[in-house]
Amino acid sequence: MSAKDFYQEDELANALVGGSEEAFATIYDRYWKILLGLAYKHTHDKMVAEEIVQEVFVSLWRRRTEVKIDTISSYLATAVKFATFKQIQRTRRQQEIRDAVLPVDTRQLDEEYIDARFLQEFIDGLVEKLPEKCQLIFRLSREEHKTNKEISSELNVTEKAVEAQITRALKTLRVNLRKVGFSLFFLLLF
Repeated sequence: MSAKDFYQEDELANALVGGSEEAFATIYDRYWKILLGLAYKHTHDKMVAEEIVQEVFVSLWRRRTEVKIDTISSYLATAVKFATFKQIQRTRRQQEIRDAVLPVDTRQLDEEYIDARFLQEFIDGLVEKLPEKCQLIFRLSREEHKTNKEISSELNVTEKAVEAQITRALKTLRVNLRKVGFSLFFLLLF
């Protein structure tokens, strides 16, 4: 066991902010396997999971002076969950585009379908502009149909914080949808 294995999390976080490559290497060595397992659990694809973990570590190094890290393990786990979720969404969206472009069947696209698709794409664009934590909580609530309690447990935050983030997201969506003329009725359908 090397001396770097004895660093405490707060010491590592402080050294990382100071630009210590040794601290970064220690963090990487300490957490990469765990994070890879976490990403793989949701993607079921080793290469995609490796890319996600790599992106998280690159982002950690680049943003080391910008982010406040209380607990490195929690920060990294949350970052991997968020990056995994974004990757899954990206993959789904790519599949939807392929399905829309490639003629799967001969169904006619009527106006309602086109309007609904446009609305969904518009809402997706608005959701992507939300702050990371707000976006993650909103997607877990609306797309994965998780309860506030499940979300608070998964992200290690209070239920009140979850409620506040969902309220914030819905308010942002309402305001932006009103600007383009969509009524609250459409938002309730979402």
